[in-house]
This record gives sequence, structure tokens and C-alpha cells, in this order.
Amino acid sequence: MTAGLFFSGCDDTVRETIKYVINEPVAMTAAEFRSFPIRTKAPQEIESQGKICFYEGYLYICEPGKGIHIIDNRNPASPQPVGFIELLGNADVAIRDGKLYADAYVDLLWFDIANPAQPQLLGRIEELFNEALPATQNDYGYDYNMCMSEKEKGNIVIGWTLKERSEEVVRYRGNGEYLYLNEMSPNSGGGAIANGTNGVNGSMSRFGLYKDYLYSVINYTMAIIDLSGAEPVKAADGIYIGDVETIFSYGDNLFLGTPTGMSIYSVKDPLAPEWMSTVWHVFGCDPVVVENDLAYVTVHSGNLCGQNNNELLIIDVSDVNSPKLLVSYAMTKPKGLGIDNGTLFLCDDGLKIYKVGDPQQLMANRLVHFQNMEGYDVIPYNNVLMMIAEDGLYQYDYSDLGKITQLSRISVGK
Repeated sequence: MTAGLFFSGCDDTVRETIKYVINEPVAMTAAEFRSFPIRTKAPQEIESQGKICFYEGYLYICEPGKGIHIIDNRNPASPQPVGFIELLGNADVAIRDGKLYADAYVDLLWFDIANPAQPQLLGRIEELFNEALPATQNDYGYDYNMCMSEKEKGNIVIGWTLKERSEEVVRYRGNGEYLYLNEMSPNSGGGAIANGTNGVNGSMSRFGLYKDYLYSVINYTMAIIDLSGAEPVKAADGIYIGDVETIFSYGDNLFLGTPTGMSIYSVKDPLAPEWMSTVWHVFGCDPVVVENDLAYVTVHSGNLCGQNNNELLIIDVSDVNSPKLLVSYAMTKPKGLGIDNGTLFLCDDGLKIYKVGDPQQLMANRLVHFQNMEGYDVIPYNNVLMMIAEDGLYQYDYSDLGKITQLSRISVGK
């Protein structure tokens, strides 16, 4: 941001010309968006990393904004791409009882995956995620007013164009400081546990499953979808939940990762999530996983995540009304993480694997550190660790913690 100062005739006022960069929305009509074909195609190259979900031997990888890659992972030493669901605006996926649920910008779609290589589209709920906006993929905020204007016209925001603007701002000196008389345009940024019938999501997911309900956290709003019938049904009006980035289901609670802390909501009454507590931390993006009443939270910087703080937090959540931060560790730039039977998998400067026990001694119990890749998220399941990274889908055998070995890699990106 740059500024040129223009002084008025009065000593206590200042006019500034401020230059800044902002994302302006690219939109299309709802009719045009819903006319795009939704079909399963032959396997496609994975061009960019995204959210992941594992279900009954198959791995589903979201290609942000484009669709879902289907990988036959029954032999993780030789994974086989078998198909691609072309789905404009997709970012997240969840699976329950042979049905795959996926977002497409503001809509929810669901598929029958009895034949995983040939998913069958079953239906769509329009405007379920009516606050949803695509990720900006850069360090700049977006023009909220322009987005709302597009929504009022019945259009759907599908992307962004980066624009440089100049704007005059008038200030006056009050109490020894300059205060704004007018403001710039708004510039705001914007896991499920396997139980036999659910897919297993990575820690970056905004979808969480509890009993017969699917919960989503998208752009300040929690949606609740009842999956108990033949078709999913919107179970309640959207609940304002604040700026939440990730969701993890554990016991009767949802653990929500936000830019400023980890919040815990009870879903004992599935239709009325109740806030239990929040553990605050420095500003940063943060997924969370939980095992044995210990929550593991990563805080990472970059993009719109905030400051240059990179940490792993371990929190005692045995009392969800009064969680206690036990310890924090400095990290390089941690992202997704997973926990399985006392083994912690962490995307940080590659992949770090720890044997958990005494939280105060975690760093002394690192088992291995695989480097030379930028991990994004992980799913540990049945002694196989699946990790999506910038350059590939990596898989590791951790059945012998003394000899963790790489099984395979599928390339991601060019």
C-alpha cells in the first residue's frame, strides 16, 4: 500500500491518496452455473493439492474448484487413478453409508458410490451454503460489497481478479492521533473419525460427521444436514459460528479451528450445537485433531493466516468446558496433521512423525522426518499414512514404527 499526502488549509486535517490491491469477484448467473455438466470422466492429472477423504479402500482428492479425483487405494503400494468427478466449485467432500457429499460453491450435491469408479449423481440442494465464496489464493482481501451486490442480483461468485485501486482518505488529528473520517472499501479475507460407515477426512476439512448429521463450516456459517433419510435434508437454519476454517468430530463434540483459537461445540443435541469453550492463540490458520482427550493444533502463517507464528499446540480437552494448554512447540510452517493410536503425523517442513506420551517430551520422541516435500494434509488409517503435498500424494507404511517406509507416490502438479 502506498500513500500520497495532500494537506488542507487547516492544520488538523490530512487527505491521503492510498493505493492498494484487492480481489474483485468474478461471477456468473445461477442458471449458467447449474447448467455446467456434472459427470465422471477418465482419470485426470492432479494439478493442485486439495482436501482428502478415504472410504472403503478408495481415496477421494478434491481439485480446488474443478472436481474430485478417485484413487483405488486398496493396494497403497500401487494406487490406481480410476476416475474424476467433474464438479465446478468443489472444495470439500464427506462420505457416509455409500453416499458422497460434495460442495459446489453454494450448493450441496450427493452421489451414490456403490461403484467407486462410476459415481452416480443423485441430487442437489441449492443455496445450502449461501455465504460460500471461493478461496482467493493470495495475500490480499476481497471486496465484500461487490460480492454482496452479485448475490443480490442472483449471481454466484466463482473466482477473483486482482485489481490495484487508488482511493482518497480524509483524516483529522484527534487526541494526538489521526483518525479516519471516511474508510477504504471493505478488504476482508475471507475430520471425521471412521466408525464403519463414515469416510475419514483430513484435518483441513470443513465437513464433519456426527451420528446422522453432516456439519459444514463455510464463511462464518454452520450448516446442519440430516442424512438419515433417502435424501439429505437441511435440518436447521444456518448458524452464525464466526470465522471457522476446519472441523473435527470427536465424541459428542465438534472441534473447530479458527484464525484466533480452537473452539469446542457440544452436539449432544445435534440440531442445537452449544458452545463449550475456546482456547485462544496468536492469529494464524489452524487445523485440529483429537485423541485420548488431547487436542493437537497447528498454527501456521502465510496467505491470510496472519502473523509469522508457526506452532504446534497440545491442549488437554478432558473437560471441554475448561480446556488447558499444556505446551506449545515452535515449528517451521505446519499445516495438516493426523493422530492414530498414539502416533502423531505432522505436515511441517515435509512430514514429521512422533510417538506421543508425555506432551512435555514430544520433541524427544520424534520417530522420523521425511523432507524435500511441502505437505498439506494427512490421513492415517490401518497402518498406512496418506499425505497430500504440493508435488504428490505420498503413502507410508507405519506398521513398524521403528522402520517407517514410503510405499508410493502419485505426482501432483506439472
